[in-house]
Amino acid sequence: MDSHRHYTFFDRLCLGVDQVVRALTDTVKVTGASYPGTGVIEQVLNDEQRKQSAALMRINHAGEICAQALYHGQGVVSRSHAVQEKMHQAAIEEGDHLAWCKQRLDELSSHPSYLNPFWYAGSFCIGMVAGVIGDKWSLGFVAETEHQVIRHLERHLRILPADDLRSYKILEQMEVDETRHRDEAVTLGARELPQIMKKGMALASKIMVKIAYWV
Repeated sequence: MDSHRHYTFFDRLCLGVDQVVRALTDTVKVTGASYPGTGVIEQVLNDEQRKQSAALMRINHAGEICAQALYHGQGVVSRSHAVQEKMHQAAIEEGDHLAWCKQRLDELSSHPSYLNPFWYAGSFCIGMVAGVIGDKWSLGFVAETEHQVIRHLERHLRILPADDLRSYKILEQMEVDETRHRDEAVTLGARELPQIMKKGMALASKIMVKIAYWV
């Protein structure tokens, strides 16, 4: 997105189509950040360890599909150019995470969730609703989403097989980036969401995690 050009709602919709195609075909835009697993010696994992690592990385990949969709949906309807830019840049940075998770799944000889189009569609709609409510609430939604993602990553760092150092490095860097995204949203004026909304988001996340673990 060119920061010097004014994009109409139709322009943003067209960009949105491009974004969804990229997100679901492993051609998402990225910053070019180095793969955190580079230089980490690949340990030999037994079948059970490999299955556990792959399931966790599949969950994280699905989560990054959701993150792409949330940012894209919010960016389409946001009334603030600054917020649009924030959503666009955050989506590109989250694109790094998506690419890293996919690369790790390939290394583990596994696959992303077969339900990624469903995860994307649902999250895009949620993002648009959040954006329509207002930019401050939209940023609040981002901040709470990142807060929940950070807790989720902390749990995965605890339960990853001890020998899977490469996946650990990836999730560790993702946690650093998600913390920055949360703090940036707060700095831009994010409003704290009502408890009932936070609980609803947490429930939806649990459902996605349980399904993506297997499918």
